[in-house]
Amino acid sequence: MKRIVQAECLDYITTLPDASFPLIYLDPPFNTGKTQQRRRIRAVADEQGQHRGFGGKRYRTEALKAPVYPDRYHDFVTFLAPRLIQAHRLLTPEGSLFVHLDYREVHYVKVLLDQIFGRRSFINEIIWAYDYGGRSKNRWPAKHDTILWYARHPKKYTFNYEAIDRIPYMAPRMAGPEKAARGKTPTDVWWMTIVPTSSKEKTGYPTQKPLRLLERIVRVHSNPGEVVLDFFAGSGTTGEAAARNGRGFVLVDQSPEAMAVMQHRLAPFKPEIIIPDASHPVPQAR
Repeated sequence: MKRIVQAECLDYITTLPDASFPLIYLDPPFNTGKTQQRRRIRAVADEQGQHRGFGGKRYRTEALKAPVYPDRYHDFVTFLAPRLIQAHRLLTPEGSLFVHLDYREVHYVKVLLDQIFGRRSFINEIIWAYDYGGRSKNRWPAKHDTILWYARHPKKYTFNYEAIDRIPYMAPRMAGPEKAARGKTPTDVWWMTIVPTSSKEKTGYPTQKPLRLLERIVRVHSNPGEVVLDFFAGSGTTGEAAARNGRGFVLVDQSPEAMAVMQHRLAPFKPEIIIPDASHPVPQAR
């Protein structure tokens, strides 16, 4: 199954049957209190343009429409709680939930997840560290997000160790040629850059996460042929990571802008597109 659904996530996921997904990844709003937007531009050839490019040719830049959404919640945990309860219901017995947050809400959400899953089902706190962007002059710059991993069963979950992408040794000579050639497995701190502005991967969606980050999660915590769920789908990175690695996906987002980005990005994988209206309500997953 490859499906993209435009819907308020709680309305849709309550229609899905129990134990439907072996992996759920969620990147909910961070409750930053700000309006999330990324500036998008394109270069247009123009002899009178103010910019000079390769070969002396001149060009101008034009602003493009960019996705935007308000990231403000009066009570973020109350908003998230029923959705995380549904995630627990939807996981298979060997399934895992990954919730991607930042420093503003992660401690509150961890307490909530302990209550829903039980503290024994908390497996890892993964730190995604990146060294990109501006530097604060009045505090240590915040350059990491936190990903909480909870398993449906604390001792029985999918973890494909051989599928882990290896990383270089910092001191390869000390490791020896054999180990250096193989590389080492990452720890619970994942050093990865954000999606660069000039990258072909960039969609223009404000909170897009790197494909490499999601591919690591998908490969290790699900198996080929299984279906991954993301009901805060945004730019659709989870869907691309799943499809590139032989998995299906169900992506849910209520934003028309997110739907447009996902439809374009995932078109090569030919997903089913569900945009319900009053006469065609959201169908249940097959």
